[in-house]
Amino acid sequence: MSTDTDIVVYVEESEFDVLLNGSEEKVVVVDFTATWCGPCRLVSPLMDQLAQEYKGRAKVVKVDVDNNKPIFKKFGLRSIPAVLIFKDGILAETIVGVSPYEDFSNAVQKLV
Repeated sequence: MSTDTDIVVYVEESEFDVLLNGSEEKVVVVDFTATWCGPCRLVSPLMDQLAQEYKGRAKVVKVDVDNNKPIFKKFGLRSIPAVLIFKDGILAETIVGVSPYEDFSNAVQKLV
């Protein structure tokens, strides 16, 4: 396991649209999370693993819902953790709650 902590970076609402439409990678995985959310801490290492496995093929980022409520509401989300997977800027898959790594990996694999 890599000790590189900036594999999965936090993005702000202002960067979001540029990320979805201007990313070199066609697939963007967005982990909606919060520091106080226990289940989110279970998903976080899975996102790091996903970023490693799909490096160069998919971009994995996090959005702190406390700082970015409008973007959270824009997608009709009500609970976290919530992982949204976009392809070419279009929402392709939504996984809400704690799921096994295979769920995230399979969802990305279908799109890359």
